[in-house]
Amino acid sequence: MKILGVDPGTNILGYAIIDTSEKTPKIIVSGKLNMTKIDNPYSKLEKILQKITQIITEYQPAEMSIEAPFYGQNVQSMLKLGRAQGVAIAAAMSKEVNVFEYSPRKIKQSITGNGNASKEQIAQMLKSILFIKNLPDSLDETDAIAVALAHFYQRNKVSFKNSYSGWGDFISQNKNRLKK
Repeated sequence: MKILGVDPGTNILGYAIIDTSEKTPKIIVSGKLNMTKIDNPYSKLEKILQKITQIITEYQPAEMSIEAPFYGQNVQSMLKLGRAQGVAIAAAMSKEVNVFEYSPRKIKQSITGNGNASKEQIAQMLKSILFIKNLPDSLDETDAIAVALAHFYQRNKVSFKNSYSGWGDFISQNKNRLKK
């Protein structure tokens, strides 16, 4: 199965397609859409629509995972990100691609085990996990790879019928698994 990961932005949008049919996911393509020289905000949204539609048409992903906008210091920035995200989602839905959204914290936690990891730490973990020789020069691109990989991990998450409060609780509920 192919997963499209999108790191939305109105200046730079990162994208990546990973193939999850093998034991270790592989990057098929990754890149960035640079819109820094476009002044008209609606033209940027049109470019996002065109690019995401083109990627979906060319690579036929079954699912798209996208990073959710988060509230930082600037409300206007969050609104712009939300528009970029909405256009990318609409492009996927128009091509009947299932969409999944993840918070930045959830993505970081899925990749590094730390919800507060830096973009650089995520990039280094991706290099190790996916056996990437040369990391992309854009953190927007590596973020898109991380979004796709986080979705792969989330959809393949092992669910346990029991939950445990610690090792002692696990051992008390699984005495037959102890080796003496």
